[in-house]
Amino acid sequence: MRKFKIKSFCKINLSLRVERKINNRLHNIKSLITFCGLYDIISVSSSRDFKDNISFSGRFKSGINKESNTITKVLTLLRGEGFLKKKTFKINVKKNIPHGSGLGGGSSNAAALLKFLNKKIRLKLNKNKLNKIANQIGSDVPICLEKKNILFVGKMHKSLKINKKFKLNILIVFPNIICATKQIYQKNKKFTDLKLSSNFYFDDKRKLINRLIKEKNDLQKIVTTLHPKVQKIISLIQKQNGCYFSRITGSGSACIGIFSNMKSAIFTQKLIKLKFPKYWCIVSKTI
Repeated sequence: MRKFKIKSFCKINLSLRVERKINNRLHNIKSLITFCGLYDIISVSSSRDFKDNISFSGRFKSGINKESNTITKVLTLLRGEGFLKKKTFKINVKKNIPHGSGLGGGSSNAAALLKFLNKKIRLKLNKNKLNKIANQIGSDVPICLEKKNILFVGKMHKSLKINKKFKLNILIVFPNIICATKQIYQKNKKFTDLKLSSNFYFDDKRKLINRLIKEKNDLQKIVTTLHPKVQKIISLIQKQNGCYFSRITGSGSACIGIFSNMKSAIFTQKLIKLKFPKYWCIVSKTI
């Protein structure tokens, strides 16, 4: 196999509601999810060795376990299903998405590799089988397999597509704080009764924005309590002209701002870099 390069796109939670855990199972969540133009680059080629050669490069390569990560889990699960016999791979992931930021980089990596191998190696896995494997890696991986413009998630692994593409101007700020998802959920005391909340389903972009402005991320309170710097970023973004709303994405610590125009988003990006020069900051559009 010659070398292939795969794009693995960044996931954004525009809103996130969390329901209390029942019978020690995973929390049910309700979240409006989209993907933006930021992506990791996964290089894949055949290996002549008897084992896989997995490596990470790029600005955000540190902190990833080279022996156990979402890439190795994909290969292990596929081999457990009887696939990839006598095949080993050389895989490098150029990490442009911050690790531990709530931007779904690892989940997106797994989904991108799984889809690629299914098509290139002709594994002939149907959608249900792909989702079953993806679900064993992580709850966000099935969502990243879809990679639709905007998804509504009612319960874990169930999604309802919004019926129109909305290109949103988005600012992302990562304050170099790694939030452990499991820890954030365990400490969280903010819950929503999902049965009482209505669905997102809008044809009109303005109506969608108005609804999102009223929405929240239930995990934000615990993240900002643990890391007050995060609240400072959110407040600064929210005050800028053209900003509809600002909040954390996922379990943090990355903060997002949705803007009415790209000019305002870029101005705020420059302001963030001036006030917090060590923070990572990017402007993009949803895809």
